Amino acid sequence: MRGREWVPMAGRQSVPVSEPQVQFYRENGFVQVDDVLTPGQLAELRREIDEIYRTGVGGIHTSDGRSAYAKVLDQRVNLWRDSAVMREFVFGAPLAELARRLAGLRAVRLWHDQALLKQPGDSRPTPWHQDLPYWPMREPGALSVWVALDDVDALNGAMSFIPGSHRVGALPGINLVNPQDIFAMVPGGALAGTRPVTAHLRAGSCTFHNGLTFHYAGANQTDRPRRAMVVIYMPDGTTYNGKGHICTDGLGLIPGEPIAGDLFPLLAEGSAD
Repeated sequence: MRGREWVPMAGRQSVPVSEPQVQFYRENGFVQVDDVLTPGQLAELRREIDEIYRTGVGGIHTSDGRSAYAKVLDQRVNLWRDSAVMREFVFGAPLAELARRLAGLRAVRLWHDQALLKQPGDSRPTPWHQDLPYWPMREPGALSVWVALDDVDALNGAMSFIPGSHRVGALPGINLVNPQDIFAMVPGGALAGTRPVTAHLRAGSCTFHNGLTFHYAGANQTDRPRRAMVVIYMPDGTTYNGKGHICTDGLGLIPGEPIAGDLFPLLAEGSAD
């Protein structure tokens, strides 16, 4: 599986994205797209996620499941490398093409996938932060799709976004366990008075957000896990900045060279706009 460059799969389902949705994404740095998964796909992903967490097999574990970080996010990274179901989700769903069109890119590559669970019980909020400062990329433009595998609302950890915050530029990464106030870092109070938007999602729906968009998720106050699958895309040609990261450590990447190859495959391409 790792010996060749993956290309977009033929015959994938099509989920339309409207011109108003494209413009909303570019203006606000996020957008909601409903019903990107069929009921069958949703059921299959739920079964696979539950099995991965039950057995502990699959992906890169970013914590032991009991740490303070796991109470914010119980996370598994790069499940596509170990799971046929997750590989089909990453390569077979229409999400990469939607990401490419929303961002107006010529082509997008996979950065990584991840399962993000907020477990019931001793759950903590995910503080306001940007994603890009944690990724070893020299250029902006990467974006994420966050797919709800359960109905999501304010009680179990719905995502909230600050419209237009992607224009602020990259700020220092926030400690997700002992967070700093990211709004205090914004030059000139540029986002003062901007109200957050919370995305309440049906299972099988999603949000896309720019890697520089401020976002937040509350604690899970219910008695069931809140399950989500995320895929992160980067513009083809994005270069490595030399910083450490769990997905690039040990690969021998050279600062200034593109992040590419079979571990960061091309997922969608077309014409930029």
